[in-house]
Amino acid sequence: MSVELPISALPSKEYIQSLPRFQNIALENIVVINTVQQCQNIEAELKIAAVLGFDSESKPTFHKDDVQTGPHLIQLATFEKAYLFQVSDEILNFLKPIFENKDQIKVGFGLKNDAHLFRKKGIELYSIIELSKCFKSFGFNNPVGIKNAMALLFKVNFPKSKSVSTSNWARKTLTTPQIEYAAADAYAAVLIFEELLRLGLLPTSIPNTSLKLRIRPNKAKTIT
Repeated sequence: MSVELPISALPSKEYIQSLPRFQNIALENIVVINTVQQCQNIEAELKIAAVLGFDSESKPTFHKDDVQTGPHLIQLATFEKAYLFQVSDEILNFLKPIFENKDQIKVGFGLKNDAHLFRKKGIELYSIIELSKCFKSFGFNNPVGIKNAMALLFKVNFPKSKSVSTSNWARKTLTTPQIEYAAADAYAAVLIFEELLRLGLLPTSIPNTSLKLRIRPNKAKTIT
């Protein structure tokens, strides 16, 4: 795949709408987790992941005096699976070592607010990469959102439903649209990171030599 740099402007809404729809991770590869036992079942899978797509969702607040109690859902994704953690104290304790692990990279968009919410829960985020700031090589000094990033890198339309994004993420049983939406944000982030790495467009401060062989070993020959 070749990318012509720089690009003078972000893709228009009309152009993005004309693109093929993003193919999300299959529903059977999305795991909704709400017990410690489920956490233990996937612990080994998470620990060997060099890079994790990361996002979180919170029940929206509609009045200025409302107190934000999120995150209510935390999403982590590899290339094979997406894990949706319905937040509880026990699950936060399980995730804390992952987020504080400096040797495991977590990538996503708009993570400043996530860091604030996690800090309030006693969790510091380490080795976090804000992907929206990784598009300067394209000629964009301002942050680039996930929808534009997917259009630029993969020429696909990444759908973002406002009705789903502002839905109740604290509900006990998530709807299928919520599950698919939440998984897509984390899954797309890890795809974007890999493509930026492959193209050599990540900031020089981000490690890459050994990482290229770790994130998806079976693709090592195609990464240059």
